[in-house]
Amino acid sequence: MTGSALERRQAYLAWGLVCIIWGTTYLGIRVSLETMPPALMGGLRWTIAGGLLVLYLLARGQPLPSRDRWRGIALMAFLLLGLGNGGVVFAEQWVPSGLAAVLVASSPFWMSAVEASLHDGDRMRAGTAIGLTVGFSGILVLVWPELSLGSSGSAHFLMGVIALQIAAIGWSLGSAYSRRHARQDDVLGTTALQMLAGGLMMTAAGTLRGEWADLSFTVRSGSALLYLSTIGAIGGFVAYTYALRHLEVSFVSLYAYINPIIAVALGVVLLGEPFNGRIATAAALVFLGVAIVRSRPLGRPRPAAQPVEASAALPQQMPSPEVDCSGRRIA
Repeated sequence: MTGSALERRQAYLAWGLVCIIWGTTYLGIRVSLETMPPALMGGLRWTIAGGLLVLYLLARGQPLPSRDRWRGIALMAFLLLGLGNGGVVFAEQWVPSGLAAVLVASSPFWMSAVEASLHDGDRMRAGTAIGLTVGFSGILVLVWPELSLGSSGSAHFLMGVIALQIAAIGWSLGSAYSRRHARQDDVLGTTALQMLAGGLMMTAAGTLRGEWADLSFTVRSGSALLYLSTIGAIGGFVAYTYALRHLEVSFVSLYAYINPIIAVALGVVLLGEPFNGRIATAAALVFLGVAIVRSRPLGRPRPAAQPVEASAALPQQMPSPEVDCSGRRIA
């Protein structure tokens, strides 16, 4: 087997790992929340992941981004991790992990809206407007029964849905900023500081909310946190970047459709989460809307897609998740 053929086979393996790893992070978050409050859980996850990456870079003698870039990195950390990933973690207190993954898939809708509002962004096309209508109709199908019930459980579910949309908006704003201001940044160094900054922000938020008194660990929740901090964050990032280097961006971006399917299946099988005809219809409408929004006129390239939960700290020196549906996905 030639070197290029071997690299391509390894790239397909890396892509498969991306689908699996980022599809399992929603389950990992749900399990971690069994004993950990949301802000501290997210803070510990990203502080550990960012700290490990920083130590790795320092051990290799690789310089970190200069101080003049720290302000921009902190802003991206707040938008992509604080709001983006933080919203997902907050929502999964009440929204099943599989449904959270499906709703996170709606982030391209908000990305299109953000881009259309910027003077140098992509204009809203008729097809995009149709996709937005179809996708949000799926969200309406999902939440309509909860709107009519008015119970405390329904209120919490709606709070979770709103948190996921705030997460998508934060991710979209961070992606738009990253697209314009972080293209030339060193990918690994910026990612390390972004994770570390986001983790410290979420830890500070948890401290202000008095969450330390509610923090505890079990073998199950601690293992989930360790998985999220290492394989889920760093492993997914490495596999994703390797796949991007050796495969077409349009193919790599398909993981954004597979992740929610894996998340739903794991939630149903391992956690007993609900899945019925209404949920299936809502998910189909969201995916159809995303497909319409991401479709491009002939002759125009289509950037990669990425869900909010995923490796939410990727900068944009390469075709990355944060570029999609500007006419990108995240967890």
